Amino acid sequence: MDIDPITVRVEPDTPSAAVKLLSYQTPRASEPQLAESALLRSIRSALRGSTSNSINAVFAPLYDDGCDSWAEQELAWNDRCVVLSHGGVIQRKWDFSDEDQTIQCACLGRFAHSTDTTGPVHASAHYTSKSGEQQADPSTESVFGPFKAIQEERKKNKHAQEEVASVFVFLRSIGKVYLINGTDYTFSLPFLVRKAWPLHPHGVMIQRHLDPLEIDDSRATGDAPLPTTFTITNPFSEPAAVGITAGIVGSVPGRPACLSDEEQNCTQPLIVIPAVEEVVWVSRKPFAIDDILITFNSERQELSIWRYVYQPCRRTSSSRFDLSFNMDRMALGSDGEAEALASATEHSRMKTSFWAQKLITHPYPSALQGSPSQVSAALFDQRFDGVREHTLLAICMPGVPTAVFLLTVQEANKTVTCDHLTTIDAVSVVAVGATRREIWDLLAVKSDGSVTIFTHGLQELPVVLAIAVGNTDSAEKKAVLPVIGITAIKSACVSSVTVLCDAGQAYRGIFDMLPRDRLVNQALQALSLVVPTKDAFTMHLEFLRTWSFRNFCTSSNMEFHALSYALTKILDLRLSYPASRYASLSADWEQFFSLSASVRNFLDDPALQHLSLPSHLRSRPFTLVAVKFNPLLAPVLYALHMLAEDLRLVVHRHDSLVLLVPLVCQIAHIIRPEWADYWKRLCPNIMPTWPSPATTRVEMLDDRIPVWPPDMAAILYGRISNPDWRFPVYETPRLAAMFDIQPSYAFGKVEPLSSLQCLTTAYLCLSDSSTTSAQKRAEMTVETLVRMWGTAKKGHLFLDSLPLGIAAPLREAIRTCQLSPPSNWQPEHYELIGRRDLAFSVAMVQPVISQRGIYQSAETYITSHRRSTISTLVEQAKAASAGEVDALSGVELGLKSFASIRFGQDRRLEEVARMLCSSTIPSVRLIERPDLNEHDQAKEQQHQVVRIAERTLALSYGRAMFTFGSVRTVTREAYVIPKLEYQIRIQPSNVITGPEPGKIPLECTNWGEFHNGVAAGLRIAPWARGVESSWIAFNKPSELTPEHAGFLYGLGLTGHLKEMLTWHTFGYLTPKHDLTSIGVLLGLSAANVGSGNMHVTKLLAVHTPALLPTPTVDLNVSLMTQAAGLAGVGLLYLGTKDRRMAEVCLNQISRKDLVQPDLSNEHREAYTYSAALAFGMIMLGKGSPIPADVACLHRLRVLVHGETKTILAGRSRPTFDVNITSPAATMALGLMYLKTEQKDVADILELPSTVIELNHIQPSFLVMRTIAKSLIMWNSIGSTADWLMSQIPEPIMTAMQDHIANKKRADDAIELAYFNIIAGYCFAVGLKYAGTARHEAYIMLSNYFDTFSRFVATSVTTTTCDEFLGPAFDHKIKRSTVREGLNLISIALCMVMAGTGEISCLRRLRYAFGMYHQAFRYGVHVATHLSLGLLFVGAGRFTLGTSNAAIACMVTAFFPRFHHVSSDNKSYLQALRHLWVLAVEPRCLVARDVTTREAVYLPVKITTKEGSEKGVTQLISPTLIPDFGKLVSIRIDTPRYWPFFVDFENVPEHKMSFLKNQTLYVKRRTAFLSYTEDPRGSRSLFVRSGSSAGDAATLDFPQLTDAKAHPASDLTHFISSFSNDTLFLAFADYFSRDDGETPEERTFHAYCHAALLDSILQDKMETLQSHLTLYQYRTQPQSTSHFHLRLQDLRFAVDFYSKVFDRRFSGRAENNPRPPLIRENTVSGALQALDERLWKVQDHPKFTKALARYSRGEPVFDVTELEPESTSEPSASGQVSRWLAWYLMRNGVPSASLLVILRQLAREAHMHSTCRPPPDGTTDLQTLDVGIKEVLRGTGTKMINAFGSGWSGASLDRIVEAWQGVS
Repeated sequence: MDIDPITVRVEPDTPSAAVKLLSYQTPRASEPQLAESALLRSIRSALRGSTSNSINAVFAPLYDDGCDSWAEQELAWNDRCVVLSHGGVIQRKWDFSDEDQTIQCACLGRFAHSTDTTGPVHASAHYTSKSGEQQADPSTESVFGPFKAIQEERKKNKHAQEEVASVFVFLRSIGKVYLINGTDYTFSLPFLVRKAWPLHPHGVMIQRHLDPLEIDDSRATGDAPLPTTFTITNPFSEPAAVGITAGIVGSVPGRPACLSDEEQNCTQPLIVIPAVEEVVWVSRKPFAIDDILITFNSERQELSIWRYVYQPCRRTSSSRFDLSFNMDRMALGSDGEAEALASATEHSRMKTSFWAQKLITHPYPSALQGSPSQVSAALFDQRFDGVREHTLLAICMPGVPTAVFLLTVQEANKTVTCDHLTTIDAVSVVAVGATRREIWDLLAVKSDGSVTIFTHGLQELPVVLAIAVGNTDSAEKKAVLPVIGITAIKSACVSSVTVLCDAGQAYRGIFDMLPRDRLVNQALQALSLVVPTKDAFTMHLEFLRTWSFRNFCTSSNMEFHALSYALTKILDLRLSYPASRYASLSADWEQFFSLSASVRNFLDDPALQHLSLPSHLRSRPFTLVAVKFNPLLAPVLYALHMLAEDLRLVVHRHDSLVLLVPLVCQIAHIIRPEWADYWKRLCPNIMPTWPSPATTRVEMLDDRIPVWPPDMAAILYGRISNPDWRFPVYETPRLAAMFDIQPSYAFGKVEPLSSLQCLTTAYLCLSDSSTTSAQKRAEMTVETLVRMWGTAKKGHLFLDSLPLGIAAPLREAIRTCQLSPPSNWQPEHYELIGRRDLAFSVAMVQPVISQRGIYQSAETYITSHRRSTISTLVEQAKAASAGEVDALSGVELGLKSFASIRFGQDRRLEEVARMLCSSTIPSVRLIERPDLNEHDQAKEQQHQVVRIAERTLALSYGRAMFTFGSVRTVTREAYVIPKLEYQIRIQPSNVITGPEPGKIPLECTNWGEFHNGVAAGLRIAPWARGVESSWIAFNKPSELTPEHAGFLYGLGLTGHLKEMLTWHTFGYLTPKHDLTSIGVLLGLSAANVGSGNMHVTKLLAVHTPALLPTPTVDLNVSLMTQAAGLAGVGLLYLGTKDRRMAEVCLNQISRKDLVQPDLSNEHREAYTYSAALAFGMIMLGKGSPIPADVACLHRLRVLVHGETKTILAGRSRPTFDVNITSPAATMALGLMYLKTEQKDVADILELPSTVIELNHIQPSFLVMRTIAKSLIMWNSIGSTADWLMSQIPEPIMTAMQDHIANKKRADDAIELAYFNIIAGYCFAVGLKYAGTARHEAYIMLSNYFDTFSRFVATSVTTTTCDEFLGPAFDHKIKRSTVREGLNLISIALCMVMAGTGEISCLRRLRYAFGMYHQAFRYGVHVATHLSLGLLFVGAGRFTLGTSNAAIACMVTAFFPRFHHVSSDNKSYLQALRHLWVLAVEPRCLVARDVTTREAVYLPVKITTKEGSEKGVTQLISPTLIPDFGKLVSIRIDTPRYWPFFVDFENVPEHKMSFLKNQTLYVKRRTAFLSYTEDPRGSRSLFVRSGSSAGDAATLDFPQLTDAKAHPASDLTHFISSFSNDTLFLAFADYFSRDDGETPEERTFHAYCHAALLDSILQDKMETLQSHLTLYQYRTQPQSTSHFHLRLQDLRFAVDFYSKVFDRRFSGRAENNPRPPLIRENTVSGALQALDERLWKVQDHPKFTKALARYSRGEPVFDVTELEPESTSEPSASGQVSRWLAWYLMRNGVPSASLLVILRQLAREAHMHSTCRPPPDGTTDLQTLDVGIKEVLRGTGTKMINAFGSGWSGASLDRIVEAWQGVS
């Protein structure tokens, strides 16, 4: 058919800014041009590639996140420079002049980039565990506890990948990738790149140049040429070839892609795209149905179409790093492993990420007239066509007709097939986004030089391109110059296209014909589902033509008017104008009043409506008349009616509804006038006349649609009121089937009426008859809402868009779930019901706990921000004057908000910080002795300095624990390590004295600084951000120092040393600096604990001769470093039962060259202990009866008890020193058989009981045996003094009892044994109950602590010298033993109370801290400070765990061998004292207010399980909680906060979330203050507002009351004193004032006052808006535009709350009733207020007259000449019509046509009954009238689907009176 073309304005294409920039750049000066030989020219062209110095450009759209808007991206380049611009503005420029290579090509695409700086691509450069080596072992948790797995997962998540927009540039031998986020990569190219194409989802496809010689060689040899097509997805991998697959399954929505021949690809060589296939086109997302690749084979002259898909490699074997790793594995492993790996490397599946399936091959027999690069192709019209999903593909090649292929998705197996469809006349094609959203159209240039758009399949939409002349802003047509002779299209970007003409001109135009009006888009989509293909295209074409006549103007509802006109064309409707009675005004006012929204604003606004305007313009009324019956009228009417219903159910779309309804009514007038009557009631202002049966043409009526239209509000009400009532819910596809039409599906399978669909789906859940429980129905509804909208935010926006009544059932369902939510939901579900506290409890990502952006109440601010005191200001001033402003003390916690609530009642944290601070000068009080001379005084002071220095050197142990994990983010600056201050201030003389040079040996200070570095490193939390290899290297000093060595060790203990690159490690280890070597080796082992990492093992091996094949080799490594290496092996293989490593460590316990002591092996004891502990760690708890373990057991038995005499008899000297091996092997045995309960093994460590036996072993060995025996018999450890006494051997116990009773003095050996055994068992109790704060254990250990302290403090009084030499010396020995025991008991006590900060323990330790006289050596200070640190580990945020790994690390860290001086490592390696880090667990439960993120006090009930018994403990958070293995649940049950139940047993999400952050987010109820602000609860709103019964009455009937009498009269001040919610405060401030000037204002303020109190008291914030809406409904003038829509909504709300809520929503059926969000009386009161106004109106004579005419079916016209009435509404045109609509709708009166029929039926029934005698007739006329009225009422109600009570009786009486008035 001949179609008028659509005009599109174009403009001459001027060069972009990027092209201009490249054009102005002058090429580099080259040598003078000399004559070149042909050979030289060919060499130069080969080296340069195919580029010339021309400027190339590609375009791509840049989409904004989450929306359809896009900006045009242009990438332009010449030989040396690349320029990126967005929307014509240059963004970036890259110059490659220095590379000395020309740019071959460039493209825009996306690239997968690791979110972490050290992502998986660098993995082999780090000391990280390979995934799946150890972590997959199910026994991991039993060894390490539950937190280890969480840490591993957290580290794994750090390396997630994201796709980033990127620029790819390919030079001659290198490629560059520039990511939009600033990252860039460079990689080598082994070939010359011909061209590049971006791929989906990320990466780039490149094709190399194929040399003709290659083809000749391949023909000669018979081998295929090497591949030419490659993909790049990773800059650290080689380019990968594209594999060929037999089939791609899936890769469509709802089904991920997979290969049909997956298994074969894994076992067979890779088949690639042949080299002779030249890539000519690659498809690009978005909107494409699939990823298509087109290649051309010039030899066979055929075109191939491929479908490609991205399938990530199982392992990228071509990765350079991975290849080296594989080579290592082959070198280390056996031949079989190497062969297996080599064969696996050959498997094709491991080499490529992109696969292609050949869909079709199309021959082109005639030779091409141009190069394959001139091929243009386009995917378009991708949509559902009514049968299946399809896409069209047009391929245009020079000289041949353009072929069109049909790509279809097979539903059965989700594969794609391709068939040749037809050919079209086109010389250039491109896909454009022109007429349909998210569906491409085809823009084609025909052979005659014209342009057309193929849309709706292959329907042609002719386009004329014109250059605009003059101003085009006006809607009037201006002169245009047509563009002719078009030859090609280029540079397409969505709808922006450049066209080329044969004369050389280029023009840029935008072919964007998408309607901007949402209403028009919805109407087109809805009509495409009910109109046949031909009519749908005609309508769309007419719409575009009409719209283009107005230059695609979007103002004045031009788009909708164009659509209306297009509809009249396809429906064959004509306009009919009655005689005009309206005066025409000036053109300006006509134009102004045509903006309907502005008119409505003037009418509705209470201020603007009083403005004096010219007489209201009435647009000339018209009606649409059908010339003949059209079968399309009914489906079009039905579709538009449903669209109007959709708009009616969304409040902010009511303006669009008023625009659409006139069109609906005009069509309805023709075929179903009752539908027009329906809309006239809802929108009475839309038409001048009411539909009347008198004007209806019977031959036009269509019986395929019901008499009364489907009222969706009534249908939804019917569903929830009566679930058994079956009404077909709205479904768009059902419409076409109803009218037996095959629709066009021009817009695909879209849902135009999304609001209606979501509502009906949600209401179906609410009315599910199969579910009797209201709770279950509510849960299903919430789940459905989240499933439909995806996020809670969208769900809330949807609910807020619904009218009050329609939203009420959904809000009530949400309220039901809010009060008792299920435990198995996702975060989005909890967000939707307003329980963010629960959402955070199962969320994978936790919120930021910063205070920025979160409003705090004044009270909260004052309590959390204490004002500085005078003393602190003075201190700060002093520090500033001394220049110490930036000095770091090392005890800063940075946890002010947490610390203030954890220990907020006192200053215990400040006191501990003061004691453990080593960077300030301590004050020491000396007794003044005037008898001493100056020299002696100086000497005395030096003694004092040295003693305090001993204490200072030991402070770092405790400070490391105290400040553990307090730094969460490291800055880019150098990390400061606090200094160690050795000076002291002597009081009362106030003299500062320092140590003399050399007084403190260098070795001592070195170790002190090492521990200081460890403390500084441990301040950085394990999860802290910013610790990278570069940062660690940045902090490296020029010369290695002990401080930095300790710092590295601290980073290793927290896991950060994993980030260090391998080559950085060698810089630390090469200088052989002992302390640095120890720190790095132990740190790397601790960071990879239990992983068996091979890289770290190799490092340890070169520092530990025992791991080498020849252990005797001299490595020039000190024995102390070797000991650290062995300990590192134990950590690295912790709990792995690695036999090889265990054997090595076991051999080293009795290392032969350490038997005799000499200067070279002074650390032999420390080495032996390290070997034994390493063995114990490797075999931790793995001891069993198998032969290998029995052999180890036998060897350990020998090491414990020594060789028997028979063995020794044959040798001249023993092979080991039993005095060293015995305690070491004892502890190894205990760890190996940890918790195994093997009595036979424990018996090996039986305690000696007689004096003779005791004299054979050192008393200190008894401590070891006691601890080791307890480790084996773990379950038998008790917590009472009685249990402990029962463990002491009977003879020792009896002797000591006699000794204490002074009956008989015990032998010294027995006394020493007694004290050692008690200390050992106390330590065992400390291990068993570590971190539990168990009361019995605390009491017992406290008692022994006090007993031992008293013994140590006693002084010996002697009379004679002989007595002194005897008993006094023995007493010293005993006191030394007791002192060692006290150290152990002190640590044990604080292990039990770890992290609690218990005050009486602190008092004991504070006393011990102050003791620093001569007898207190370094080891005593270490024990005291370790105890102090344990008591406050992590400032009370951490405690100790009791997993196997934790026990081993505690035994190692608190090993009962204490050092004499700070340089002493002979008996035990000091560095191992810090392994407690691996035993700590973050088990501090913190409750945070979900709104303010502040930590709060909160009573919690914790349920724990010991064996089969359960117990409930009441605690107040923040608090330490029991071990996770025993934790069952946590319940919050307090009136101040919403209830919360954390179920660890049944809800895995709760456990996972809790393991990650130990935070309970709680939601405070709005009527209460937190426990911090209101400890007694005396300031809650319930207490302060008193009885507020008057508030409910104010809501029901707003009226003036005495506000001053209300307890909460000053609401603003009242609320600000307890709430920090900005909404409440602002609402109270603006709407609840008492300064209203008019009675109306004051009434409104009283109403808001009551509404706000109601919302706060019942914690239902969402009802505040509902109350305001109700007030608006109640007080709105009747003349407002949407009055009748709001009235209908109010009726819905009243009927729901009065008739449905109690039955179906309140929970009464389950005996769990709850009040509604809005009280029934409040809603009914609003309706009653409107009814009272209606009663005044309905007595008006003009209304009575109009109602009578309506009831008799006579025409009813709007009366325009009304006099001002006594009613409150102003006189206005159409007043009577609005009154009539109000009355008809409120009373549920049937339509006029139905009334006429009912009147006739009633008359006939009356005559029939009165004309006949009984029994056929009746004489009782009164009863007859009543009966007829009942029948009329029932019939009329059923005919109009009215909800609620139906047709009211009073209204029926009036209608009957009107009938009788003319009967």
